[in-house]
Amino acid sequence: MPPRHPDALIPPPEDVVVSTKRVACDGGGGALGHPLVYMDMGADDFVECGYCDRRFVLSAHPHDENEYLSPAARASEAH
Repeated sequence: MPPRHPDALIPPPEDVVVSTKRVACDGGGGALGHPLVYMDMGADDFVECGYCDRRFVLSAHPHDENEYLSPAARASEAH
């Protein structure tokens, strides 16, 4: 059996398509998550989370920034 390339064992970071340039990430929450962080794409159409490397990519049909849609929506008891 041929040896496996080391990168084959690590899955690529998750791409999350979002509708606004401002996003929040908690790494999926629970025991495997990380602290909730808020990020802004600025002039770019993507931003990467510094904790979990999730890549948030702006949708082809973005919403206005005054329309708040949380990509990291959590149950009210989690706040």
